[in-house]
Amino acid sequence: MNMRRTMKARGALTAAVAVTTGLVLTVAGCSGGGDDEPDSKDSSAPAGSDEQDDGGDDDSDSGSDEVLAQVKGGKDITLTVKSATRDDGGFVSVTGTVTNGGGGLWTGIEWKSDEAELAMKNPNSVAAAKLVDKSGKKRYYILRDTEGRCLCTTFKGGLQSNASASWYAQFPAPPKGNDKVDFEIADMPPASITISEG
Repeated sequence: MNMRRTMKARGALTAAVAVTTGLVLTVAGCSGGGDDEPDSKDSSAPAGSDEQDDGGDDDSDSGSDEVLAQVKGGKDITLTVKSATRDDGGFVSVTGTVTNGGGGLWTGIEWKSDEAELAMKNPNSVAAAKLVDKSGKKRYYILRDTEGRCLCTTFKGGLQSNASASWYAQFPAPPKGNDKVDFEIADMPPASITISEG
């Protein structure tokens, strides 16, 4: 019986030593991590400020501020073209912004197409836009889907005074090499742009 009690006591002592050793190692591990924490905090502070600086640089140098062309038309409407990209599918995607500098609501009704199919299904849109390839002596009208809707932006609700909106339009691509074209729409002056490869 004494032997059994001795074995139980040794087992309890072994378990206590194991638990104590585990706690010591845990505390040592935590203290090691604590030593690293100030370094990580020190390194993260400049990184955070660098990120803010980089963000500022990105805003000032962002591609979204790039302008290929800008024209102004009646009712103080400003049309900006920001990109014109030739895609592998044989079409050109043109994007930009329109800004209403006038005193009232601009609906974009002047920019809808005169074609019956496009006029009915695309009111208040850039459906009247076209690309003019002077060297190839061709006009490229906006693409449309099988239901007659243009592959372009629709200005639902129009633009309030001093408001801006993004727009896009897709056209068949002129032959490669004919990259200098005019973007034309309604009463706006032609905007001369250069198509880039996508």
